[in-house]
Amino acid sequence: MADETTWLNQAVALAAENVANGGGPFGALVVLKDELIATGTNQVTPTLDPTAHAEVIAIRAACRALGTFKLDGCLLVASCEPCPMCFSSSLWARVDRIIYAADRHDAAKAGFDDRVFYEVFENEPSSWPLTLAQVSLPGATLPFDRWEGKADRTEY
Repeated sequence: MADETTWLNQAVALAAENVANGGGPFGALVVLKDELIATGTNQVTPTLDPTAHAEVIAIRAACRALGTFKLDGCLLVASCEPCPMCFSSSLWARVDRIIYAADRHDAAKAGFDDRVFYEVFENEPSSWPLTLAQVSLPGATLPFDRWEGKADRTEY
């Protein structure tokens, strides 16, 4: 039976190995009942995908491995504190718990300063670094209307 330190060491080793292989310095594991379900490493630059963070890669792999989009009962183990996107992905995946080794300040020292992403929601949308605008459109709620009327829908 592995303990949290063992899982964290594995995530950190995965992240360090990923650096040697051309990826970013982040690694993550998804564990269910002391069983390793999936791993992920940061693949942002090799895949040119800004959402390819280690945690997201691990969550996607775990969902495929378990055949579900809900990771109830799972532990997300990360080499570094998850950024807001990864934390939100964990919430959507219904991960029970997250543990991490390095924190956001350690990441910032290495050039991965995501402070603006933590702070953006503290400010009014008018001061956000990008424009978010709703455009009035007749029929905009049609997909939701259809969803509500769908008897065989899969609830999120």
